[in-house]
Amino acid sequence: MRDILVTAIVFGAIPFIFKRPWIGILLWSWLGYMNPHRLTWGFASTFPFAFITAIVVIAAFVFSREKKEMVWTRETVVLLMFIGWMLFTTFFALYPDLAWVQWDKVWKIQLMVFLTVMLIQNRQQLHWLVWVIAASIGYYGVKGGIFTIMTGGNFRVWGPDGTFIGGNNEIGLALIITIPLMRYLHLQAEKKWVRWGLAAAMVLSAVAAIGTQSRGALLAILAMGFFLWLKSRQKAVTAIYVVIAVAVLAMLMPQSWYDRMDTITNYQEDGSARGRINAWHTGFNLAKDRVTGGGFETFQQAVFRQYAPDPFMVHDAHSIYFEVMGEHGFIGLSLFLLMGLLAWIRAQQVIKRCKNDPENKWASDLAAMVQVSLIGYAAGGAFLGLAYFDLPYHLMIIILLTAKFSGVLGDVTQLAGKGVDGPPIHPSASWEKSPAWKRK
Repeated sequence: MRDILVTAIVFGAIPFIFKRPWIGILLWSWLGYMNPHRLTWGFASTFPFAFITAIVVIAAFVFSREKKEMVWTRETVVLLMFIGWMLFTTFFALYPDLAWVQWDKVWKIQLMVFLTVMLIQNRQQLHWLVWVIAASIGYYGVKGGIFTIMTGGNFRVWGPDGTFIGGNNEIGLALIITIPLMRYLHLQAEKKWVRWGLAAAMVLSAVAAIGTQSRGALLAILAMGFFLWLKSRQKAVTAIYVVIAVAVLAMLMPQSWYDRMDTITNYQEDGSARGRINAWHTGFNLAKDRVTGGGFETFQQAVFRQYAPDPFMVHDAHSIYFEVMGEHGFIGLSLFLLMGLLAWIRAQQVIKRCKNDPENKWASDLAAMVQVSLIGYAAGGAFLGLAYFDLPYHLMIIILLTAKFSGVLGDVTQLAGKGVDGPPIHPSASWEKSPAWKRK
């Protein structure tokens, strides 16, 4: 039954994509983040829904009569440079067969990221994109939170098998990145039942993130929670949600969970932690020796024998920073970090210009919550390997589109002159032209 339902939704949406290509971005995001086909047991579990959707979106984009405009800013230029550098390092990869397979996944993701910039054309469509991302990953948060409560935290929460977020560490970080997006939707919601539903989803997602028993997720949620409170315009309400989540966890989690988290301070005695540190040294030594790094999938046994302090302790990088450093060298890491910095600066521009503007308060809220998500990703990513996961790149694009639809991007380019940030964009071109959408 699930197989039929997922198939019906995907193929039923295809005719609408040809008429409104931006719907294809929503469908692709749903398939990429929720992975509903992975919740089936029949033919749909391995059916290439995302690939078919991407082909349809590209075809609809090519044949659409809608205006096709790429917003070239410093963020998109650096992202394009990063993609180009990853392609370049793949030619010199230590394990070319493995590297080209990974590259095939990465460039397809980045293509859809760029199509998101061109196909999402107003604030309402952007709002729906945030809803799809939050609901897709939030599904596992609600489900995992209930599971953790019902089992007393004695079992780990896992993501959908065979996906970017299939592991307990990965789904934990994905949930932490998503909670601030839920908070943005909570701030924008007008109906009480929607606000209560989002509030419950945030608390349950926090419980699920802790229920993954991921030590990296614990550190990430602490950093994210502090910045969520700091950036929220309703600090008292946010504090209440945090207190509720902490109280639930304090009463719920078993002693084994506390024992596992305690190994954070005693990492010298933990084999997993020592393995990660050994892998980090390996990535650093490899980057010093090769300007291109080792290419995708380079953390293999032979590499450890040559570059690791302990050549027999083979371990995955489990860090976005050392993963990129080891696979693409210091140049790749610099571009990766620069993207995050530029996204943060752009978000700060939006907050500064929109926080006192009633018509664009939504933009300030979204920019602030994306900053909180980036903090969660930066903190948790130090201990988890999700450097090529779609969501961080989508967050950068969401910030860029927020600046565009709020008029901030136009203001910046008018001040700076016509340059890399493209032509000025007047606020009248944004979603406010639609009287059906109430402005916040």
